[in-house]
Amino acid sequence: MRLNFSLRVLMTASALLSAAAFAQPCPDKNVQYWQAFPPGGESDLSARHQQMVLKKKCAAIETVVQYKAGAGGALMWTQMNTLPADGVNVVGINLPHIVFQPIEGQVQYKTSDVTPVYWFHYTPDILVVPVASPIKTFAEFLTAAKKEPGKMSFGGSGLNSANHAAHERLNAAFNVKTIYIPFKGTGDMTTAVLGSQVDGAITYVPFAITNKARVRPLAVAMEQRHPLMPEVPTFKELGVNWVDGAYRGIGVPKSATPEQKKRLSDLWANLNNDPEMKELAAKNGFELVNVGVEQMDAFMKERTQLYTEGAARLGLGKK
Repeated sequence: MRLNFSLRVLMTASALLSAAAFAQPCPDKNVQYWQAFPPGGESDLSARHQQMVLKKKCAAIETVVQYKAGAGGALMWTQMNTLPADGVNVVGINLPHIVFQPIEGQVQYKTSDVTPVYWFHYTPDILVVPVASPIKTFAEFLTAAKKEPGKMSFGGSGLNSANHAAHERLNAAFNVKTIYIPFKGTGDMTTAVLGSQVDGAITYVPFAITNKARVRPLAVAMEQRHPLMPEVPTFKELGVNWVDGAYRGIGVPKSATPEQKKRLSDLWANLNNDPEMKELAAKNGFELVNVGVEQMDAFMKERTQLYTEGAARLGLGKK
């Protein structure tokens, strides 16, 4: 899958944000920030960053992070339209999950049931193994995987998720057969990877950075090598045009008003363009993007088409 909607444009969009975003008033009540994955993963970490920056900007209100994890995020996304449409109940959402899961057909929601109001960052795919692994390089991974097809196992966050799709893509692109082991979230996966209960993980750059002393990255799905991991080759260097990962954003109940959506979109733009947020993102491997309500229809149309095509290529949903 390719990134047609220019990341360069999205990542530099902050320079074009209107002055209104920077004058965004604070919410009049505490923000209820619902997470679809357990504590300890990238979604939780990004929510905590936003909680910290929002408190700095709006000292009178709290951001209450709550968790309703299950079914690779689908439990929360199925229920998000039952939340109050009050402008302060927001839900963490992920791409390509909210496209892949309905295609699989085992969830109780459709992509159109999810109402995104802001996509705030992107995390590139990365292949890692525990430091205790005898595999030191991507070439050694390929040798081991081809020697014993179907033996090696790699953890990931959720079924029919970005990690699942990346795993299937890894197998197809390099003509290997490895096993995907889904976990409720990155936090649960961490224990298995660090304890060598699986051979490694197809995960995201923040995981590799957070656990840099405990895992060994083998390849990353970026245009260029990551500045915090200059020794790790890109998949493009390894001969596969693979630049992809997961987007994270916020959504609201479908009954939210246009004014509520715009206000939250502007507030998250304000958070994303705070110097502290930019520093936290850079240190933790998050690539900031800015997709607000004005760009949302075009962005979602493009991503939905792209991921629908990708799901067909990867065989997701086929029994």
